Amino acid sequence: MKRILNTLYVTTQGAYLRKEGESVVVRIEKENKLRLPLLSISGIVTFGNVLCSPFLLGSCAKHGISVNMLTEYGHYLGSFAGPASGNVLLRRTQYRWADDPEKTDSVVRSIVSGKVANARQVLLRTLRENPDNSDLKKAVGHLKGTINRLQDEQLTSDNMRGMEGDAAKVYFGVFNELVAVNDKRLVFGGRSRRPPMDRINALLSFVYTLLYNDTKGALESVGLDSAVGFLHRDRPGRNGLALDLMEEMRSFWADRLALTLINRQQLSAKDFDVSDSGSVLLNEKGRKTVLVAWQKRKQDELTHPFTNERMVLGLLPFLQAQLLARHMRGDLDAYPPFFWR
Repeated sequence: MKRILNTLYVTTQGAYLRKEGESVVVRIEKENKLRLPLLSISGIVTFGNVLCSPFLLGSCAKHGISVNMLTEYGHYLGSFAGPASGNVLLRRTQYRWADDPEKTDSVVRSIVSGKVANARQVLLRTLRENPDNSDLKKAVGHLKGTINRLQDEQLTSDNMRGMEGDAAKVYFGVFNELVAVNDKRLVFGGRSRRPPMDRINALLSFVYTLLYNDTKGALESVGLDSAVGFLHRDRPGRNGLALDLMEEMRSFWADRLALTLINRQQLSAKDFDVSDSGSVLLNEKGRKTVLVAWQKRKQDELTHPFTNERMVLGLLPFLQAQLLARHMRGDLDAYPPFFWR
């Protein structure tokens, strides 16, 4: 099993990253603030006005360390990586499968089943503590029905995309029931993006970006093309397969982390900035709080239901990417999504 390494997140505006020996050095206002061996990190994520030296970028490419660039508030801009890893025959298979309706239907069924089942489990956790909540009961029942209907092998990918969208609407329709703090400024008003229009949405968008970076890197590390997806079809500038892979992990990983930070009051309304137009973004203090919690969450241990291996959560995207690659190579009859318990 691959060993999990840290990701270096740099949020300080004006920071400069350079290579010294076999280490990356973070320099701020002409003073070295941090030094890390390159072999101890799996990726670098920069936010806003952060510069990297060409020598550092070259060394990262050599060592297989991805460098992802985001805006100051966490909107994905682009990545720098070395040569594609893995067997070109695997990527050729991926492209053929993406154009094959039968193969696409099979992968989409697995992804959507995992996503809906895990979303249902998140709601069930709260329902056990609030057994009289009729809205949660109704949503849980609806998602259970969706899971059952997904077993119909006559469904096409378009059918299942519609079911996935409906399930997401039901899930987010009761999401505010999962927020335990009594603060009108921390009310979820329905999913909104580009830009987020409330603080909960701003937090969700930020953690989704972090998860997206991890799934994208995992896919590329096993030789798959993160741009060519099945549930998310090809669109210029979009990494469809990375979005596919993260779907089954959104609710129990990203959503629960966001809810924990809010419900334990590790984040408050003061950790967000609200613009004159009404859009909301995490401020610098809030982003640092989330990044620390994200790194800590990746160290949590779990047992994978398919491989029965004990592992840390941070390795889950890598293992799921491996399982998808094995399915495409013919080693597995179907792609086994991760079912959270």
